[in-house]
Amino acid sequence: MRIEIETFTVNKRFPLTISRGTTSQTTNVWVKIEQDGITGWGEASPFSLGNHQQSTEVLKAALQQLVPQLEVYNPLQRQQIEGVLNSQLPSAAKAAVDVALHDWLGKYVGLPLWQIWGLDCSRIVPTSVTIGINTPENAKARVRAWLQFAEVRVIKVKLGNPIGVTADREMFLAVQEAATTQDIFVDANGGWNLEDAVEMCKWLAELGIKYVEQPLAQGEENKLAELKKRSPLPIFVDESCHTSRDIPQLAPLIDGINIKLMKAGGLTEAMRMVHTARAYGLQVMFGCYSDSTLANTAAAQLSPLADYLDLDSHMNLIDDPFMGAMLQAGRVIPNHKSGLGVERSAA
Repeated sequence: MRIEIETFTVNKRFPLTISRGTTSQTTNVWVKIEQDGITGWGEASPFSLGNHQQSTEVLKAALQQLVPQLEVYNPLQRQQIEGVLNSQLPSAAKAAVDVALHDWLGKYVGLPLWQIWGLDCSRIVPTSVTIGINTPENAKARVRAWLQFAEVRVIKVKLGNPIGVTADREMFLAVQEAATTQDIFVDANGGWNLEDAVEMCKWLAELGIKYVEQPLAQGEENKLAELKKRSPLPIFVDESCHTSRDIPQLAPLIDGINIKLMKAGGLTEAMRMVHTARAYGLQVMFGCYSDSTLANTAAAQLSPLADYLDLDSHMNLIDDPFMGAMLQAGRVIPNHKSGLGVERSAA
């Protein structure tokens, strides 16, 4: 097979601030795998999380180094290819190759991935859109802008403000005031200590919130047992859970996991994570980083298996180069085209 790698830069309509910083622009990597006149597409988007510092430069260099090892295979030789990918390849680079191989396979057999897996798209739940850390007035304005831009049924509020939980409360109440008919979820991105997390979980539970995501920082998993005992809300983890190998030790301490293709290393591992989580009685969410429509459409192929979805990054781009899954009644729905069903946007 022949592999091409190129980069593309995307800009956010609304810069996103979380507990670890602000992003307004990213440069992602586009991987194309060609065999027998069929081309499969995949995407690697950079992210920084603890020891996982996966910059665009790191991802591109890793993929370029891998190309000679992969081009000797046919895309159907997945077991051999996975052995190559399971080296020390950054997870986002692995995701790009894995997604491209899935796209190629779907096009090869002439079916969308969700149909190959026998999934039911009517079970896809609404996706949340994200309101980053901001002042109360700016957060309210951001909610109104989202509601004018798209049919929004769920809002995810980023808390964990470095200023403290008083600022978190003020911002949350402002969002709640602006979002009168939407469900609201909360993601602290590890921005709270244990006592603040307990306090905020109790406060948010009184306001009818269904769960809280990543209340404690990555590396503080030893405190999750105490939080679970004292919190009235279900606890989801994101930064603390990368692959299926992380789930067994986390399962007694949490209620759900957030699966992201860039963390997991693609659709193959994402499916493993779903099955492992279900075996432990956990709920499942799919999320994203600064992914374009390409990667989020890939995640949408698996989304009938999720309890919650946070696949909104592509909707916040002003220059997304791809078209694929579409927002319908607040839900990101893949189409009936073969593979991912992703095409280039009109110039």
